[in-house]
Amino acid sequence: MRCVTTTVLLDAGVVSRCRRRVHLEHDQAMRDAPRGAPDPTAELRKADAAAHRRAIADRLATRFGDQWYEVPVGPERRASEREADTLAAMAAGAGYIWAAQLPRDVDAGRRGTIDLLVRTTAGYVPVLVVRHKVTDPGSGARTAPLTDLAVVGGTPDQTRKIRPQPRDQLRLAHARRLLQAAGYADERTSLAGVVGMDGDVVVWHDLEAPTWPGGRTALAEYDSRFADRVAVATAAATGAPALAEPSRVVECRGCPWWPVCEDALVRARDVSLVVRGEDAGMLRAAGVTTVDDLALVDPDELDVPLLVGMPAADAVGLARAWLADLAVVRRSEHVEVPRADVEVDVDMESFGDAGAYLWGVLLSGVDIGEPRGYRAFATWDPLPTDDEARSFAEFWGWLSGVRRAAAERGLTFRAYCYNELAENRWLLASVKRFGEHPGIPRRREVLQFIESDQWVDLFGSVRDHFLCSHGKGLKTIAPVAGFSWRDPEAGGENSMRWYRDAVGMDGGVPDERQRKRLLEYNEDDVLATAALRRWMTSPAVNEIPYVGDL
Repeated sequence: MRCVTTTVLLDAGVVSRCRRRVHLEHDQAMRDAPRGAPDPTAELRKADAAAHRRAIADRLATRFGDQWYEVPVGPERRASEREADTLAAMAAGAGYIWAAQLPRDVDAGRRGTIDLLVRTTAGYVPVLVVRHKVTDPGSGARTAPLTDLAVVGGTPDQTRKIRPQPRDQLRLAHARRLLQAAGYADERTSLAGVVGMDGDVVVWHDLEAPTWPGGRTALAEYDSRFADRVAVATAAATGAPALAEPSRVVECRGCPWWPVCEDALVRARDVSLVVRGEDAGMLRAAGVTTVDDLALVDPDELDVPLLVGMPAADAVGLARAWLADLAVVRRSEHVEVPRADVEVDVDMESFGDAGAYLWGVLLSGVDIGEPRGYRAFATWDPLPTDDEARSFAEFWGWLSGVRRAAAERGLTFRAYCYNELAENRWLLASVKRFGEHPGIPRRREVLQFIESDQWVDLFGSVRDHFLCSHGKGLKTIAPVAGFSWRDPEAGGENSMRWYRDAVGMDGGVPDERQRKRLLEYNEDDVLATAALRRWMTSPAVNEIPYVGDL
């Protein structure tokens, strides 16, 4: 599918981006509109990804020597200069071209870069370097060692299967279309590669294989999305009627344009303020366009298919709570949370995909001879590190000891966390990564614990018993229970920055003050979890309005 435009030039990111954001980025009238501050977590991820790419490039440059060409980059280098360098390198037949600025395709409205171009006997294929996992244990992927990049397509790998990463494939499709427009694509193959976080192999994707929903190929999906984004951007750039109106989606949380969209949505009292994504679209199609409309609906008579994100009655309840300016209302008349004689609250701190550096616990309830209160099991060696095995083993040994002591005294035991997905991920990942280290439990032992009624996810209790018009995060819900954090900047995003300083990750001296700050932040998280469950099982919870009374 070919789009014809001389108005806009779009990079690969647009196909994974909200349509409204694409509009705003090309609407000249919005050039001076206020925007949100950069997301600190996203900035850290970008910095880590850049460091990962640099490390891979240095290894490959050493391996391929004279066959390697790196396009000079820097703030003083214009895109047109990098493009000319890339074109000259391709014309000269360079074997491996790093940091390629591909020749723009003005007719199609396309521009972009790719980490690496690999020359074959008939042209070039694109390779992307990313800092996330691109395979899982299994079989079916086609891989090749980094030392054999020129063997495009690799061989079947009996130890790995491809982990779906749609954005990677769409970026590769964008690069392939640019190579084709420039006349430098290897037209004999539709393969393109990805080097992931482990940095040991290149995983080869067939962009023409029917691996997408409905039997579509990555190239077909890309072409459809890119044609749409070109139309959206062109309409915005030329002042034509907008092809994308604001609607709240998951992406809004980290989007710099959210202040603009939020203002428009609040003024319109748009229904997406209480239901997001596909649900908002279905409601609009049924004529329910505002929060006010939704609040008046009889859930049993709502003329839409089953909502994806929540039951219809919950959507109506959220609308009524929003109109009453209530952050939280009771979904159930009676709130129940399982309690025990001996209770432990658990909170884990991780650094991206690198590992879990801190397990914090709060012991309370009947005295079992173990000091009650908060304690932390941490490693301050920069992740990834084998010392993580030591801290995890100490945490698991302590937790197992408390469970055992409670059982020996005939007491009930429960441990609580807030959103078990994070804790469960690193419980199981730690066993897998450090299974041969002293004190590390068997996977079966961990599974038996997290699948038992001794492990309670308070997020699930909040989801079952409350409707939350401003989200269900612990930082949102715990204040309703009367809890507040000591640090006014407490939050997962900021903790990433504190961690870097605490371990001297960027080459500096480890900052003891930031270590203390992280420990206090973690302690407050477990205290917040404890405060929340105690509040949920106290008479005070009945002071929260019941949705049936709104």
